[in-house]
Amino acid sequence: MTRTTEWTVRILLFEEDGTTKARAVLDTGSATLAGRGTAHCNPEDVDIPEIGDELASGRALKDLAGRLLRVADRDLAGVGAAPPPSRGPAVHGWADTLA
Repeated sequence: MTRTTEWTVRILLFEEDGTTKARAVLDTGSATLAGRGTAHCNPEDVDIPEIGDELASGRALKDLAGRLLRVADRDLAGVGAAPPPSRGPAVHGWADTLA
């Protein structure tokens, strides 16, 4: 079975007084999921907005990724797939623990 799907991620950035906030929103066409990230400019550093954008966006995407993996884990459990025995720190995505 071959299947092609496109999901869209939008990143919204807000900057005020040396703090950049980002919101990454995943739209699957049937659901949305969001992650958040923040970056603060050190008062002793030169204020370069692009760096704050990069940091806040990266953190928002990382938060979004964690949320998406937790949703996948719940969906796996919902269809009766048992997680493999733990062999270390918890990871998201049961297939990752078997690699």
